[in-house]
Amino acid sequence: MAITTNMPGRPSAVRAAIGHAVAARLEADARMQRLPSDSVQAWRCPGFLDAANCDWLIALIEANRRPSTLLSDAGSGANRTSDSCDMDRNADGIREIDRYIAETLGIAPEHGETMQGQRYAPGQHFRAHHDYFHEGESYWPRMQASGGQRTWTAMIYLNEVEEGGATWFPQGGLRVSPRRGLLLAWNNMAADGSPDMQTLHEGMPVVEGTKYIITKWFRENPWGTRAA
Repeated sequence: MAITTNMPGRPSAVRAAIGHAVAARLEADARMQRLPSDSVQAWRCPGFLDAANCDWLIALIEANRRPSTLLSDAGSGANRTSDSCDMDRNADGIREIDRYIAETLGIAPEHGETMQGQRYAPGQHFRAHHDYFHEGESYWPRMQASGGQRTWTAMIYLNEVEEGGATWFPQGGLRVSPRRGLLLAWNNMAADGSPDMQTLHEGMPVVEGTKYIITKWFRENPWGTRAA
């Protein structure tokens, strides 16, 4: 069966099982708040990280940031204008936050990609995109060899933003404004384990202030190993 631009990937029993298990875990966690959407599985957790950790991560991002890049064949640099910072997963502090996120979702830490920090200055944005990998694009064989499809995304806002910078799911009817320490997590897969096109989302332009976040993407298999 061919993959077309309208079909980003095939169903997968493995991914469906991951989605069900993580959703059940988040539903059972009293800290987590299910967001009101009929089409996107998403949760938020206020105060997930404390102020000291947020400030420390902001300093790391500032010290190590570089222009953000895109993986897609179709995108352009104008689609993502932020700066990014790849965190050292073995460094003290980062290792503990990494495991804290993974434990909250109930996903083995080995399935997580390197945590990435992002910085958005006024006017910067990340236009509408999906976090999952499109199986019809040229990068897909490399992604298969390094852990397979992305299943869940976990994002933490590190500071308040004076104006703008919300995360918007236009097809899911969700718009989440940055709040210091807030965790936002969502399932990139549909119920059958295929990529969920309804998870299209946008990092809206910052109007005033500077936005700092960290993002953690999880794969269907351990990151860095060949998918089955």
